[in-house]
Amino acid sequence: MDVPAQPGDELAQPTRARLFTIMSELRRPVGTDELATELGLHPNGVRIHLEHLRKSGLIARERRPQKRGRPRDIWTIEPGAQPGGAPPSGYRDLGRWLARVLSARAASVRQAQATGRQIGRELAPPSDGPKDQSLAALFAALGFAPRLEGAADAALTYRLCNCPYRDAVRENPEVVCALHEGITRGVLEVIAPAATLLAFIPADPERAGCLIEVGGLEDGGANLRQPAGPESRSR
Repeated sequence: MDVPAQPGDELAQPTRARLFTIMSELRRPVGTDELATELGLHPNGVRIHLEHLRKSGLIARERRPQKRGRPRDIWTIEPGAQPGGAPPSGYRDLGRWLARVLSARAASVRQAQATGRQIGRELAPPSDGPKDQSLAALFAALGFAPRLEGAADAALTYRLCNCPYRDAVRENPEVVCALHEGITRGVLEVIAPAATLLAFIPADPERAGCLIEVGGLEDGGANLRQPAGPESRSR
């Protein structure tokens, strides 16, 4: 996710901008101590900056109980975060990924999706938290502003309320959406190998609202395994 800053906003403060950048790059829930180590600062000071970012709607906090001591604070990018006051875009990452597709002479949507799966496996970090939260945290860090729309029959449906690749989608919707679908599949292969991407339904990039339905994030998906590809719909 790009991290623009306007005068007067929280990201104009260098430490807070660095914290937000680190969280965007990690693409997973992260604790206060780990962030403090990354910055070389005391956790108490980092906690103050994190609270500023939380109150500004840029990050979210979850308090996880521990066997001993007070609950541990876990931080993620807020799904509706608008760094710099505008919906995020993802041109730097997308440009690099599309360059990989082109350099491999990928002429078909299927080849773009295959490259996306490889990228997704690289993006997906190991996480000790719930798998559904890990997936949502990754979508948020990439700038998609995910929202859980429904949970039924062991399946979760996410609506992506922002398209950070909107300009590129207008130019080449088939390749960009296939790349994004492949990334989603690759991420799932790492964080929840038994889960299944049941549906991937693109939307108008200006209005956003792509739907992603995943089975097996909660129960392991043993009874939801389906072959990749036919169940998803693209533009």
